[in-house]
Amino acid sequence: MNRHKTRIALLPALALLAACGAGGTPEYDVVIRNGTIYDGSGNPPIRGDVAIEGDSIVAVGDIRGGRGEIEIDATGMAVTPGFINMLSWANVSLIEDGRSQSDIRQGVTLEIFGEGSSMGPLNEEMKRQMVERQGDIKYDVAWTTLGEYLDHLVERGVSTNVASFVGATTVRIHEIGYEDRPPTPEELERMKDLVRQAMEEGALGVGSSLIYAPAFYARTDELVALASAAGEYGGMYISHMRSEGNRLLEAVDEVIEIARRANVPAEIYHLKAAGESNWGKIDEVIEKIEAARAEGLRITADMYTYTAASTGLDATMPPWVQEGGHEAWVRRLQDPEIRRRVAREMRTPTDAWENFYLAAGSPDRILLVGFRQDSLKYLTGKTLAEVAAMRGTDPVETAMDLVVQDDSDVSTVYFLMSEENVRKQIALPWMSFGSDAGSLANEGVFLRSSTHPRAYGNFARLLGKYVRDEQVIPLHEAVRKLSALPAENLGIQRRGRLAPGYFADVVVFDPIAIRDNATFEEPHQYATGVLHVFVNGVQVLRDGEHTGATPGRVVRGPGWKGRSSVATAAR
Repeated sequence: MNRHKTRIALLPALALLAACGAGGTPEYDVVIRNGTIYDGSGNPPIRGDVAIEGDSIVAVGDIRGGRGEIEIDATGMAVTPGFINMLSWANVSLIEDGRSQSDIRQGVTLEIFGEGSSMGPLNEEMKRQMVERQGDIKYDVAWTTLGEYLDHLVERGVSTNVASFVGATTVRIHEIGYEDRPPTPEELERMKDLVRQAMEEGALGVGSSLIYAPAFYARTDELVALASAAGEYGGMYISHMRSEGNRLLEAVDEVIEIARRANVPAEIYHLKAAGESNWGKIDEVIEKIEAARAEGLRITADMYTYTAASTGLDATMPPWVQEGGHEAWVRRLQDPEIRRRVAREMRTPTDAWENFYLAAGSPDRILLVGFRQDSLKYLTGKTLAEVAAMRGTDPVETAMDLVVQDDSDVSTVYFLMSEENVRKQIALPWMSFGSDAGSLANEGVFLRSSTHPRAYGNFARLLGKYVRDEQVIPLHEAVRKLSALPAENLGIQRRGRLAPGYFADVVVFDPIAIRDNATFEEPHQYATGVLHVFVNGVQVLRDGEHTGATPGRVVRGPGWKGRSSVATAAR
């Protein structure tokens, strides 16, 4: 059999009459036969079949007694639960293209949003800014709350399921704006009420991103209060910590403190030790987390499978210059006296804020991948050092100039981490995975900007490079980390396993062929080796090609004031 073209056959009528139940109709909608089944539990695989009826798995094992309307021969293939992207920025890309091409082609069936900022709750000024600050993708803001946004996305049609945390930054901006100050007691109570509303609409918990203004201005007590409000509904706290570099250990302590004081589970977004001088801290980070887990705290983490991070040029500049929001930041960068101060602080080592300019080690390790203005898109794919040389200006001055000229933070890749640490983290039993990227397509508006290759390759890279080629962990453990582990951490019911009664989010891939193809030079390249993907029982990928189906649903958290706990997961 050709490994890359599995057989799908609609059985002839006579065969159906011979093999099926009364009335001559198939007993199942889909049967995936003869696959190597990795059920998500972390146990070694078994050889067998998976039967799907409607949106659910109804049988796993030997299903010789019944046939399916669709039959897939998965001989030699891995059959797994759909993968959960713990940190997705597809919240905008799915508005443009609901097919979720770059993630579906890696087996992702659930996108989790909400790293610090979320698509609601919004006030009128936030809506105005959201429209005004749009880049290549243009869209109407036809919602106000987070729940309304998720419903809006599904009503438009998406191939993956979607879920979200409510952003701690978002509720802060809603009540305080971009000021560097603590909330008043009244403001904090309103922020907590916004969290409660989002939890009742199905948010998974509260997410923070503390290196960025205005999130940087939030103190621990504020975060404990918001996490406690989420905890009233069974939600968790998840954080891009206050530091991943010079104060990495202190930042881990803060996450653990918030979890303890708020009495909630907590997860660290994209765990890393950023900057070569900090690489050696990872062992102590792991010790801190495992000590907290031994104490009984539910502390987990996720990561992406690359040694480069991606954010904006705002991560090279001190938070004080960004107070008041984007317009105030750009205005300040045009003041010669302020520029001199910013330049001095960008070049000076500090523990007071996260300085990616110094953490990268050199401006030739800072890659510019996305501009807002057409006039600057010719610089896409060049390093900050190259652009500075082209212009005959200092790299620090060039960074400030680009922010002003592009009227954006400029999407940027920073080479910060060590390969040894990536492998060490992958092996941790409490580690799951997130792309920290949108789900894109290698066509249309997406080609107007570059991106980090993790948007196209994060999950396939784990299964190809680190599982098959380097054998960092076995495949059954990788599947657990991609499915059941994140589902359990998030409190999501009926997803993350291949078992009767679970939703039919199912992936069939070739473990010998799966690989990431995206590079930093040419990131818009799909991963290969995933052959079939089902979302809620509907086939979205067939023989490696998208079917156009958009069966994705909103997956809501435990606080949703909807129908039932079972319906919560189904919604």
